[in-house]
Amino acid sequence: MRVLLVEDDEPVAESLRRGLKRYGFEVEWVTTGAAALAHPGPYDVVLLDLGLPDTDGLDVCKALRGRGDVPIIVISARSDETDRVVGLELGADDYVSKPFGVREVIARIRAVMRRAQPRTAEAAGLDRYGSRLTIDRKGARVHLDGEEITLTPKEYDLLAFLTEEPGALMSREQIMEAVWDANWFGPTKTLDVHVAALRRKLAGVISIEAVRGVGFRLEITGGTAS
Repeated sequence: MRVLLVEDDEPVAESLRRGLKRYGFEVEWVTTGAAALAHPGPYDVVLLDLGLPDTDGLDVCKALRGRGDVPIIVISARSDETDRVVGLELGADDYVSKPFGVREVIARIRAVMRRAQPRTAEAAGLDRYGSRLTIDRKGARVHLDGEEITLTPKEYDLLAFLTEEPGALMSREQIMEAVWDANWFGPTKTLDVHVAALRRKLAGVISIEAVRGVGFRLEITGGTAS
């Protein structure tokens, strides 16, 4: 996924770039509103700071929204409710106040990207993977061939995380942070146990490849993900 990062604060930008790249995002970084508007693209989402050196980020937001429907997430030290409301009214899809964590920004990106995908009312909230597997992310339920299967809460969280980007290699650190949280100090062997459980319960539908010394990669084997 390609991200256009519009941020003039170098430490903040570098931290975001490193964090996003760790999770497989491609990041293009510009420091001014003019550079953002001149960027040729393509990109899938914009992270836009409001406090830019050459123009107000709200004006950039308005201009970008006038060009198309690419998701825009405002990132700003401004905590005033007026700025938040104006940003959303000008077309921003979400607003994150500084200071923030990389994981929060990634969660917001994934949320706005899911909302941006066209869905019918009947299929709202449902993600289909091939012809056999359906994940109801709102209801935290998984269906195989139309029948609900029983997963433990952590098995569900692990499956939900790995299926956000099928085919992407996720490190153990990424998975532990996302599923168990950054303060987990227990044995990482618990991850292997949960992976084994998913392999058993979803045999023939997904495969979870272990990449030695790195982590895991989930592939859909029961058809093409939709």
